[in-house]
Amino acid sequence: MLDQQTISNHAPEEPILLIVDDEQDFSRGLSRLIQGNFPELQTVTVDSGRKALAILAKSQPQLLITDLRMPEMSGMQLISEALQAQPGLSIVVLSGFGTIELAVQALQAGAYDFLTKPVEPSLLFRVIRKGLERARLLEENNRLRQIVIRQGTQDELVGTGREIQRVRKTIAAIAQSEYTVLINGESGTGKELAAKLIHRSGPRATKPFVTVDCPSIPENLLESELFGYVRGAFTGADRDHKGLFAAADGGTLHLDEIGDIGLPVQAKLLRCLQSGEVRPIGANKSIQVDVRVIASTNRDLVAALQERSFREDLFYRLNVLSLTMPPLRERLEDVPLLATHMLRCACRESGEEAEKEISPEVLQWLSQRPWPGNVRELQNIMRRLSVFCNENRIDMDLVAMVITEHPEAVSSHPLGSEGIGQFSLDYKKAKAQVIDTFTRSYVKKLLSETHGNISEAARISGLSRVALQKILSRLDVQADQYR
Repeated sequence: MLDQQTISNHAPEEPILLIVDDEQDFSRGLSRLIQGNFPELQTVTVDSGRKALAILAKSQPQLLITDLRMPEMSGMQLISEALQAQPGLSIVVLSGFGTIELAVQALQAGAYDFLTKPVEPSLLFRVIRKGLERARLLEENNRLRQIVIRQGTQDELVGTGREIQRVRKTIAAIAQSEYTVLINGESGTGKELAAKLIHRSGPRATKPFVTVDCPSIPENLLESELFGYVRGAFTGADRDHKGLFAAADGGTLHLDEIGDIGLPVQAKLLRCLQSGEVRPIGANKSIQVDVRVIASTNRDLVAALQERSFREDLFYRLNVLSLTMPPLRERLEDVPLLATHMLRCACRESGEEAEKEISPEVLQWLSQRPWPGNVRELQNIMRRLSVFCNENRIDMDLVAMVITEHPEAVSSHPLGSEGIGQFSLDYKKAKAQVIDTFTRSYVKKLLSETHGNISEAARISGLSRVALQKILSRLDVQADQYR
């Protein structure tokens, strides 16, 4: 147990619980009881609200437990002033006067929970555990916002997990070469963004970057769009059209979803890649072009080769360098950061100046979805939440409203209609599953960031080393795998 004099020497990675009660024997006994169940938690006891505010002015406890009836300053006044000093502080009222009116008043003032004396230890421990988790999530939320601000614009690969770090390193290496690139990945994983970053990071960055969505152009028009045509080549060709290869001369041409183009265009594309020349439709000579080609697809081109729907020689011409974009379900640790970034972008898109935040409960909900639509699905949901958010905070009530408006947003959620048979219908078990999934994703991201350094991970997370090791042991997560 810490006293007021030694609080300034307290190790910053150890969570602090501040107990405020004018009955000092009670507060000291409460401190011993709590530390017996939370050995990683340091407690500070003071006998007045003024002393509590003095501590809040120079440190940041994760949790505050206060009595209501105290001399000099009441518990209600302390709640108000403590939240002004630290808006995210979790405050639990523990009072011998447990009326419904007082409980409502305390909760309206901003208290996190309300307990009555004498308190059942198991109930007290559960509330403390929830309060500490809330404090950690709020701190993580603030950290995510700061990372988003540092990472900059929308055209960036946002994330800190192992998979996205692999993608960044691959892009950096590919960008320095002139070879053709094949980007594989499911729809919505960011293949076009990866293509842009390869172009922007390479020697052609100041030259044109041209993207063509191959399936969006009818087969009979795709050839003329890619290679161009001359006047009179066909009915309606009343002028010369240079085509996308010529438009990208000196730069990069991104052929998006190349797996969906037909065999005739594949043959002409192969000749272009082999010779570095294009022949516009109706022309009697070819034109030399200097274009780096980046192709992307959500199809399994190896299977397409076996089905003879994609040319083998074209595949090997394109697949000189390759990059696979991971689905979002394989990088769930990045979801909180991505969601925060996308909310910020959505607010900018709609011209909103006020910054909005995401509640820890919503971040938990987002972090355990399977995301069949990948990053694009997350982006759509964050845009919807931004539109319907009339306040500056996105909470689960707003999520419930958006889900009602857009049932497809939760069609794959464990609590949704399709997945409910696989998810516990018991509230406590369902909640435990959600928290367990979030905690697992969080510690994996934490270990990835710190390369398996337990001490550094504990410092960043705000947990003690012992507490973090207990979590890793419970989840059977090995720190050695991240070194």
